[in-house]
Amino acid sequence: MFKKSLIFLIIILLPSLFYSAILVIEIKGPIHIITAEYITQTIDRGEKENASLIIIKINTPGGLDESMREIIERIINSKVPIVIYVSPSGARAASAGFFILIASDVAAMAPGTNTGAAHPVFIGAGGEKIDKTMAEKITHDAASYIKSLASRRGRNVKMAEDAVRKSLSYTEEEALKGGLIDLIAQNEQEIINFLDGRKIKRFDKKDVTLKLKGEEIIFVPMSNRQKFLNIISNPNLAYVLLMLGLLGIYFELANPGAIFPGVFGGICLLLAFFAFQILPINYVGLLLILFAVVLFILEIYIQSYGFLTLGGIASLVLGSTMLIRSPIPELKPGLGFIIPVVIGVSLIFIFLIFLAVRAHFSKIYTGQEGMIGEIGIAFTNIENEGKVLVHGEIWKAHSKEKIPKGSKIKVIKVNKGLTVEVIKINSENNE
Repeated sequence: MFKKSLIFLIIILLPSLFYSAILVIEIKGPIHIITAEYITQTIDRGEKENASLIIIKINTPGGLDESMREIIERIINSKVPIVIYVSPSGARAASAGFFILIASDVAAMAPGTNTGAAHPVFIGAGGEKIDKTMAEKITHDAASYIKSLASRRGRNVKMAEDAVRKSLSYTEEEALKGGLIDLIAQNEQEIINFLDGRKIKRFDKKDVTLKLKGEEIIFVPMSNRQKFLNIISNPNLAYVLLMLGLLGIYFELANPGAIFPGVFGGICLLLAFFAFQILPINYVGLLLILFAVVLFILEIYIQSYGFLTLGGIASLVLGSTMLIRSPIPELKPGLGFIIPVVIGVSLIFIFLIFLAVRAHFSKIYTGQEGMIGEIGIAFTNIENEGKVLVHGEIWKAHSKEKIPKGSKIKVIKVNKGLTVEVIKINSENNE
C-alpha cells in the first residue's frame, strides 16, 4: 500500500518538477519605481517556477537612473535568461531603455523600431541644469557603465558609447548590422524559434543551451496595485490631483463644516503625494504652489486690491512649471497642459474669494449682530431701562433718553446679557 501511494505521488509531482514555461511581460512608458518592481517580481517568479526564458517587451522614452540600474542589476543576476524585445513596430528603447537592452542576455527589436539617444540629462534639486564639470562626470560615468555592459555581453562597445556621448540613435537594421542586438523579430514566437536549441553566453560567461520547443507562453500582467500606481504616476493626473486637493481643502477652510470638500480634497492630496514618491519632484515648485494657496486665502482678509491674487496666480504658474524636475517629457506635465489647468484653478479661486469677500462685508441678518439697525416699538416706558418689541420678541432695553411706551425705536447696539441699546425714532421723518 505504501509503495502504491509513493508511486502515485511521484506520478503526480514528477511533471511539476520538470515543468517550465516562457514568461512574457510588457513595459510601456517611462522607467520608474513601479516598472522596476514589475520586472524584478517577474524575474523572481521565473526563478521560483523554473522558467526557461523571460521576454520583456519594452517601448520607453527612458526614465529614472535609479530604477534603470535596479532593473539591470536584477537582469544580470537572473538565473533565468532574459530577452529584451523592443516592440511593437514604431516603438523605441531610448535613454534608460537602451541601457536595459544592452544589458540583456538576448537583445531583439521589431521592424520599424529604434534605440539609443542615451546621453544623460541631470536636473538639479531646484530645477536648474547642473554645471559643466558635474555634467561631464555624469556623462563619463554613464559611458563607462554602458561600455562595461556592452563588453560583457559581447556587443559593439563603440556604438554603445556613441549612443551615450553623442546621443546617437539606431534603427533596428543599424543595430543588428553593428552588433548591438542579436536579431530582428516580428513577434515573440520568432524569437523563441530563433533561440530554440541555440547556445547563449550569460553575464557570468557561462554557456547555456536553450530548449524552448513546446514551452507554454504565459503573459504576466501587472498586479492591480501596480496598475493603479502606474496610472496615478502619470504626471498630468498627479498634477490634477494636487490642484483638486488644494481646492477642496481651501473650500473647507473657507466654509467650515462643509465636510465633503475637505474629505475629497484630503483624498486627492494623499493620492498626489503618493504619486510624487514615484515622480522626481522639485519641492521648491511644490512650496510655490502651496504659497499660492496662502496668498489666495489672505486676499479674503486683506484689502490688497487684487495684488495678492495676482501674486498667487504667478506663484501657481511658476510652481507648476517647476514641480516635476525631469528631462523626459513623459515624466512631467507640459505647458500646454499646465496653463489651461492654472487658468481654470485660478478662476475658481477668484470666484470663491469673491463669494467670501461679499459674505464678509454683507449685512448680518441672524444672531445678536443681526439685531443692530432693526426697528421696533417700546413695549414699556423706557427711563434708562425698559423693554422693547423687536421681530416679535421682547428684549430688555437701555436708552440714554426717555422713550414713552409705543414709540418707535431703533437698535444701535447689543450689550452683554442680551440687553439692547436703543434710540427713539422721530415718527415724522423716520430718522
